[in-house]
Amino acid sequence: MNQNLFALFQSRFPGDRSTIFIETETGRLINFAELETTIARYASLIRTLDIAPGERVAVQIEKSPEALMLYLACLKVGVVYLPLNSAYRAGEIAYFLDDAQPKLVIHAPRDEDWMSPLCAGLNIEHRFTMSESGGGSWSINASRCPPNNVFESEIVPRSDHDLAAILYTSGTTGRSKGAMITHRNLSSNALTLHQYWGFAPGDRLLHALPLFHVHGLFVAAHTALLNAQHGGRMVFHSKFDAKAAVTALNDVTVFMGVPTMYTRLLAEPSFTETACKKMRLFVSGSAPLLADTFNAFQTRTGHTILERYGMTETGMIASNPLLGERKGGTVGRALPGVTVRLMNEDGGHAKTNEVGGLQVKGPNVLPGYWRMPEKNKEEFTDDGFFKTGDLGLYDVDGYIAIVGRSKDLVISGAYNIYPKELELLVDEMDGVSESAVIGVPHPDFGEAVVVVLVAKQLPPRIPAPASLPDAGFEPISESAVIAAMKTKVANFKVPKRVFIVDDLPRNAMGKVQKNELRKRYASTFMP
Repeated sequence: MNQNLFALFQSRFPGDRSTIFIETETGRLINFAELETTIARYASLIRTLDIAPGERVAVQIEKSPEALMLYLACLKVGVVYLPLNSAYRAGEIAYFLDDAQPKLVIHAPRDEDWMSPLCAGLNIEHRFTMSESGGGSWSINASRCPPNNVFESEIVPRSDHDLAAILYTSGTTGRSKGAMITHRNLSSNALTLHQYWGFAPGDRLLHALPLFHVHGLFVAAHTALLNAQHGGRMVFHSKFDAKAAVTALNDVTVFMGVPTMYTRLLAEPSFTETACKKMRLFVSGSAPLLADTFNAFQTRTGHTILERYGMTETGMIASNPLLGERKGGTVGRALPGVTVRLMNEDGGHAKTNEVGGLQVKGPNVLPGYWRMPEKNKEEFTDDGFFKTGDLGLYDVDGYIAIVGRSKDLVISGAYNIYPKELELLVDEMDGVSESAVIGVPHPDFGEAVVVVLVAKQLPPRIPAPASLPDAGFEPISESAVIAAMKTKVANFKVPKRVFIVDDLPRNAMGKVQKNELRKRYASTFMP
């Protein structure tokens, strides 16, 4: 397919532009006339700022209908959309902006104090704000662009290989990687999922996921957009709230969530089979779904969660079937058009129930990482398969089970966290000799970040004279590490616990054995 992704979406818009597409939790209704007019104004403003196709637009804002329309406007004019987690702090954002070199940054008004000097220091040409309600300087300036502007009807042509977005994933060496996502990557995956999951006239999607993440933006929103011509609608919640979700489920047919959302739904007494009587499909992804959650959900509601598997670099790779057996503990089979193989340690294809490294090839797979040619050589095989870093196996029916990760990735609340990034920060702290960051089981988040550190041997504390400030040395503590990390990284990366030990377990080559640490602290949050 050789077309702009926005053109594909627009081809599915209904002829009657008064048709409602978005319904918010506050009761706001947005029809396709408003949707297209707002997109046109946003697209016009981007063009008047002389931002050319292929140049980057970085966005760190809270979820709102306007945030979705901004993304669609970027697609329309062919600029590259760079969504950034709204929880990221200044130090994290500085790296992304320096690496991607966007010409335009749109951020939350609350971050004005640090975002303004940061953008000025990086010589970013344009900076605007957008609030949680969709207001701010971006919307104000866009409202001055007439809706009948020449750019309203102009969709910039894009080829299969032109970039639509760059999404940063934390790097195992501390340096984040910008996954380059093309228009074809996104269109092929969206079309496949729309058909594979059986979207039909009248489907209503409860959208309670973030818009800076593949799951919320490229899976949930894209499938809803492709279903628009059939009267599909999104019930749009700015954030996930279990009580509000239970109420909303009474009038929707599809819900896409992460495991944490399902555990929180199960904790609500009002979440019953009756509350789900109109539901057609529950989809789970972004993190492993525990067997207990899968079984408890089935018992409580009569519905079987459809678990799927994907990643930032590839979109969705595999899925349990819409029709047929959905097996707990598996992610189903490879999606149509996607090739998956499991390679054993000898370099051969893994046999049934034999663990192997999961590799994938298809139109959904990224062409590479932004400005990292050396990393691209490492991550792709000679015959073009992408190495996911996940370990899996095929069962006797050909279903794929993800059994581990060859990298030390932690997935907490469906957010990816790479330990090396946090270890570098902890090791810089006074009083820390070395550290190891691991993920351990957590009943709500799936995994929780835990730091295990060795403290430096400090000199004896020397009491200061009463007339002078105390000049002694403070030993490192759990509370001090957590407090310091809260100022440096997004909240979801902050460790839930810190353990101080005499030494870290190592193998014969001196490498820290994180598997031993994971065993040692496995019961930290679980009975």
